[in-house]
Amino acid sequence: MEGVKILTVDDEIGILKLLDITLRKENFTNIDSASNGKDTLQLIKDNHYDIILLDIMLPDISGFELCTAIRNHTNTPIIFVSARSTDFDKLTGLGLGGDDYITKPFNPLEVVARIKAILRRQKMYENTQQQLEAKFDFGYFTLNPETATLIVNKLPVECTAKELELLQFFCKNPNRIFTTSQLYELVWGNDVYGEEKTVTIHISKLRKKLGDDTRKPRIIVNLRGIGYKFIPPKEESLCE
Repeated sequence: MEGVKILTVDDEIGILKLLDITLRKENFTNIDSASNGKDTLQLIKDNHYDIILLDIMLPDISGFELCTAIRNHTNTPIIFVSARSTDFDKLTGLGLGGDDYITKPFNPLEVVARIKAILRRQKMYENTQQQLEAKFDFGYFTLNPETATLIVNKLPVECTAKELELLQFFCKNPNRIFTTSQLYELVWGNDVYGEEKTVTIHISKLRKKLGDDTRKPRIIVNLRGIGYKFIPPKEESLCE
């Protein structure tokens, strides 16, 4: 796809070649690659990328540590592609700022599907941003999609692009119940290879940033066995 720039990071040359061939077949022609953390960070400092595919087991640094370092420079969506397949690894990757997680061995077309889903949602998000004139103001917190800013209890709170997108979706659909699979499809744009833990982790992070009680949440409520519901907050009720 013209204009889309992708960075692939893996210490296995075979994987880099496979990704390069697959992506080029899908008309992604602007691709850089790196096999270690040092080169990755240099490329990120020198270029703007739309998607980063990141392995975890690199020769000089853990992909988890590298993700944290990348987030100091950019909010570009990161998709972990790793042989480490435990729930702990997935939760760690998503918790550190990853937007998605694919386990090896993988279907190359699955990678393409995840990339296209993220790009599609970003495009829709950007188009929506251009049309917005007002911010969401709930007293206790305000979300301004146009400037990508979140203010909680009068203090600015940093969020990733996906966290802001998820919160905006909730703000636009108050008091409605959505299952994790629905949220993944509507916010991540993918109903085939969805990872429900991706949604769970992002909601957990949003709760903390909103100052919501994670044990007894009042803003993003989990209805056991049904789904999640966003309840517009009242400042006085949160201060009780």
